[in-house]
Amino acid sequence: MEKMNQAFERVKMLVGMEVDDEEEQQQQQESSSYMDDFNRNCTLSTKQRLYGFAICLSAGITCTLLSMLVFFHPVKFGITFSLGNLLALGSTAFLIGPKRQFTMMLDPVRIYATAMYIASIIIALFCAVYVRNKLLTLLAIVLEFGALICLTADGHGLYSASYIPFARAMVSKLMLACFDTEF
Repeated sequence: MEKMNQAFERVKMLVGMEVDDEEEQQQQQESSSYMDDFNRNCTLSTKQRLYGFAICLSAGITCTLLSMLVFFHPVKFGITFSLGNLLALGSTAFLIGPKRQFTMMLDPVRIYATAMYIASIIIALFCAVYVRNKLLTLLAIVLEFGALICLTADGHGLYSASYIPFARAMVSKLMLACFDTEF
C-alpha cells in the first residue's frame, strides 16, 4: 500500500498538483517565491485542469481557424492568429501548472525555439496593432508560423513536438522514411 501511495504522489507531482507531505510543505513555505505562491493559490482539481485545458485549447484552435476567414485583412488575421497561438500555448499550463510550463520552456533543448516563437508572436501583434502595416504583419505571421514548426537550435526537433514524448523521434523517422532526410 505504501508503494502505491508513493506512486500516486509521483503522478501528482508530474501533473503539477500539490503533494500532501507536511515536511515538504513547511520547507516550501520557508523558501517560497512569487511563482510558488501563485501555484499554491491556484490549485485546481484534476477535472478542473482537464476542463481548463480543453476550453483553452479549443478556444485557441477556434481563433486560429477563424483567422482564416480574415486572411486577406492581415491586421485582423495577425491579431486572431496570434491570440489563437497564445491560447493554445497557455492551455498546457492547466495540465502541468504555470511554473512547470515556464521551466520546461526554458529547458536547454527548447530555449531557442521558445524565444523565437514568443518573440515572433510579440512581433506579429506589434505589427498588427501598433504599426498597422499589412506587409509587415504578413511577414511577422510567416515568421510566427515558421517559429511554430522550426527546428530548435541544437537540432532536437520541432517546437510543438518537443512537448510530446517521442514525437521528435517519430517525426525524424517519418521524414527519413518519406523524404530520405532527417528532421
